Amino acid sequence: MVDQPLAPRIELPISASARQKRIWLERIIGSGLFVAAFSSVMITAIIIYILFSETVIFFQKVMAVHQESLIGALAEFLTTTEWSPLIEPVSIGVWALLSATITTCTIASFVAIPFGTIGAIYLSEFAPAKVREILKPILELLAAVPTVVYGYFALLFVTPLLQKIILGVQQWYAPGKEPWEYYELPGFNMLGAGIVVGLMVIPYIMSMSEDALQAIPSHLREGSYAMGATRLQTALRVLLPAATSGLIAAYILGLARAVGETMIVAVAAGLQPKFTFNPLEGAATTTAYIVSASLGDLPHGSLEYQSIFAAGIMLFLVTFLMNVAGYFISRRYREVY
Repeated sequence: MVDQPLAPRIELPISASARQKRIWLERIIGSGLFVAAFSSVMITAIIIYILFSETVIFFQKVMAVHQESLIGALAEFLTTTEWSPLIEPVSIGVWALLSATITTCTIASFVAIPFGTIGAIYLSEFAPAKVREILKPILELLAAVPTVVYGYFALLFVTPLLQKIILGVQQWYAPGKEPWEYYELPGFNMLGAGIVVGLMVIPYIMSMSEDALQAIPSHLREGSYAMGATRLQTALRVLLPAATSGLIAAYILGLARAVGETMIVAVAAGLQPKFTFNPLEGAATTTAYIVSASLGDLPHGSLEYQSIFAAGIMLFLVTFLMNVAGYFISRRYREVY
């Protein structure tokens, strides 16, 4: 019997102690990543808990002031249109704040969605590479502009421009009247604020929509071109339907950013809560009321102080419902390639 040669001994590239150190280092890194992810979830949960707990205290104080049940306080909060928790008689109709929020957000959507989508199509399908390399950083810089700058832009430029346009249209349509007989747009109005909020949101929607269009497989474009379609026909009839899921997500995130905007509406739309959907009037949005109430010297635990959290919980619920709706709509129209 012939002895078989032993297999050559395999030397590990690193020593056992070094490998043990690597294992422990990877465990530490994994634990750190887990703590970072878990902390974000915990912080969100704590924020929601604080909002709800402080809102419960708000309704308890309303029940004590009005001598009514919880159902009555909730009914007044959700169905009435008078909001004056800071002065007597106390009224807590949150629709006075939500109407202005909805109006400014709607105006912003009419500005941001068309221009953002058109800009995304241009960047994705028509812009040369050098132009795209220049425009993309500019869009990112626009998204970093402080919103208070947009607010003063709305107050000092957009609103005077709208006043001149509205006056000019009236003088053209009904000439010969005295100057005081024409309607004059107020200095604080939701139209100017909504337009500037839309301008602020355009970079967000344009950037995310352009990413959604770029993610479409190239064979769809090539197939459309092979059938004789132009670039515009390809963009409108092939790419936009294929990117519907990503576009809807971009719109929802952009509008959620518009709903939560504070400084533009606080500076340009006014600080007086009023139930109105007329964009030519001034009214306080939910965020504008939170800013104005927070600036005052409100005693901690008072009804006026707790009203900030009641307004905040409505803002949270609106944005939460928008994100949930965007999630299900995106799933409904998602295309898998």
